[in-house]
Amino acid sequence: MAAAPEMRASDGDRDRVAAALREHVAEGRLTLDEFNERLEQVYQSRTYGELATLTSDLPGIDLNRLPAAVEPARGSRPARRDAKARAGLRAAWSAWAGASGVNWMIWLIVGLSSGHFVYPWPLWVMGPWGVILLVSTIAGTAGQSRGRDT
Repeated sequence: MAAAPEMRASDGDRDRVAAALREHVAEGRLTLDEFNERLEQVYQSRTYGELATLTSDLPGIDLNRLPAAVEPARGSRPARRDAKARAGLRAAWSAWAGASGVNWMIWLIVGLSSGHFVYPWPLWVMGPWGVILLVSTIAGTAGQSRGRDT
């Protein structure tokens, strides 16, 4: 039975339209701004008719066959999460190293240009930040190994 435009849409219907919009963004039919506007309207829509107008200018995607929430296979999920965690930690450590390097260069230039010993203030920048990163790294790797054992 085809859904009438005045029928109320469910959360699953809205999720399917949002997934279709994501697909259209991925294929280059919508810009991110258009996507964000339409996504806002998707979750404010109440009926099938309101949802249909949001995709009326786009090629048809069978919304009933598109899953409401795309879930990866169970085997690939932890590996993907671990890879994301490692990439995040790598980015955090890179930011720390870059900021520390810049601070040490400024300290060195000031020290050389002043001609006397300058207190090593970059330690106050890199120390606490580094300790927090180190704890996060250790806690993250411990959590990852614990997750693989279960």
